[in-house]
Amino acid sequence: MYRMSTAHPPEDVHLDTTRPGSSLIGLLRPFRGRLIGISAIFLVKDSPIWLLPVITARAVDIVVAEGPLSSIGVLAIVSAVLLLQVYPMHVLFTRLYMGIVRRIAVTLRNAVTMRLQTLSIGYYGRTSAAVMQSKVVRDVENIELMYGQVGNPLGSAIVVFCGAITMTALTVPQFLPVYVFAIPCGIGVWWIMRRRSHRTNEAFRLQMERYSRRVGEMATLMPITRAHGLEHVAYDRVAEDAEGVRERGLSLDMVNGHFGALSWVVMQLLAVGCLLTAGALSIAHVLPISPGDVVLLGTYFTTLTGTVMTVLSFMPIIARGRESVRSIAEVLHEPDLELNEGKQQIADISGRYELEHVSMVFPGEPRAALAGVDLTVEAGETVAFVGASGSGKSTLINSILGFIRPTSGRIMLDGQNMDELDMRTVRRRISVVPQESVLFEGSIRDNITYGLGQVTDEEVHEALTQANAIEIVDALPNGWHTLVGERGARLSGGQRQRISIARALIRNPRVLILDEATSALDSESELKVQDALDRLMRGRTTFVVAHRLSTIRNADRIVVLERGRVVEVGAHDELVAAGGRYQQLWQMQYR
Repeated sequence: MYRMSTAHPPEDVHLDTTRPGSSLIGLLRPFRGRLIGISAIFLVKDSPIWLLPVITARAVDIVVAEGPLSSIGVLAIVSAVLLLQVYPMHVLFTRLYMGIVRRIAVTLRNAVTMRLQTLSIGYYGRTSAAVMQSKVVRDVENIELMYGQVGNPLGSAIVVFCGAITMTALTVPQFLPVYVFAIPCGIGVWWIMRRRSHRTNEAFRLQMERYSRRVGEMATLMPITRAHGLEHVAYDRVAEDAEGVRERGLSLDMVNGHFGALSWVVMQLLAVGCLLTAGALSIAHVLPISPGDVVLLGTYFTTLTGTVMTVLSFMPIIARGRESVRSIAEVLHEPDLELNEGKQQIADISGRYELEHVSMVFPGEPRAALAGVDLTVEAGETVAFVGASGSGKSTLINSILGFIRPTSGRIMLDGQNMDELDMRTVRRRISVVPQESVLFEGSIRDNITYGLGQVTDEEVHEALTQANAIEIVDALPNGWHTLVGERGARLSGGQRQRISIARALIRNPRVLILDEATSALDSESELKVQDALDRLMRGRTTFVVAHRLSTIRNADRIVVLERGRVVEVGAHDELVAAGGRYQQLWQMQYR
């Protein structure tokens, strides 16, 4: 019934937080064959850069020697051919190389997305959704931009450098040591600035994540902010982090400015020195250098220093890409996983649970969230959990769902230890109706059939009818094709809840979890939702979390929790008559 993914499965991505440069090179490794072809394209595409100086030098010598005009004509034809081929070759390069870059980007996004699907619910409780979005969108974009902006200049620099060295070796080999000197100078400039660049890029990235977190928080709290007239407070909180982004960004800009200026000065000094040295040697007749050779050497060295400058100017972009690699690697190496691979897959369940001495202690907490819970729930039974806030209800539900693993004890499902089961397959037979329904920005039908394969209109209609939601659809001009808006904003709370129930019904679950499913509704909506829930619960193992005790009077058993322990178990009438903790809760609500 569940729809299988039609997207390409994510490829294995290996990123090392301690060696981001090696990781960036490693991402290119699957495209070795195509990169070899791109290198050949570079040799042809960028040939004018290293051949035109030779043509210019020959033209100067022909003019000085007053050579034949036909020689100039030949040089003109050769130059035209060299220049005209650039257009088709560059288009071909773009198609091949940017195809690689775009593939790397989608591979990274898919790898991060798949990793997020395997991380535990605890990770999502610790990490802001805005930060996760920043890693999937902004950090991958930084890497994509780095490859896209650096690839062509870097390839050209390598080709031009090799071409210039080759042509110089053939014409004036005595100047080769001068050319080679440009490399250590460029490396030296990079070495001086690299540590400072890494620190400022990391600080800027962390500040941007903090800012993204604050903006996401502002959007979530907007109803509370408006209701209490706290717009100025929300503005100040976001503006404070925006100022932090400005300060960190300016620090990064200053580092990049120092780097660019230092690179330019060093390379221009080398270029001027090379030109004047060649001229002096020619005038002094120390070397047999013609005027054309002086032009050739000056042009080549200017070109070489220019390419080195270009490469150095991209070092800040590369540094940002390296920092983004570290950011993405934080997700890919996050150890807090929900481990399902290799475990037993389940085709169906009956819904019998046995909790045996289940305890749960969260790191840093002074006491256990659950302490020695023993409970057996038969298939088809309805069990409600009640207790004060912090008594362990949510922890117990999350343990039953397999979101968290008990610190000690075990939970058995149909006689099998849940630690040995692939919980992804188990949850396909479970439906959850939370206190606040979660709808995505799509149609009502899309929300009801989310994740399912082909679903007939009759099945959707039946689910809506059983959920007391058909009246919602009938009142809308576009019926169930009506868009619900982001998080279902175009529907009321009661309408969203009934759509959520229809989504649960159409899956025909064996186990149902109702987490405060009616507590946020008005009386009229609550009656309709409760009636729909009663139909949904029939014949299914149902776990109910409720603060409003009137909604659980018909539960087969009520489990009273206090400080992580089960203190009472029984039917409503039994517990009221017993005069214990449940009776106290009942009297507080209905005296």
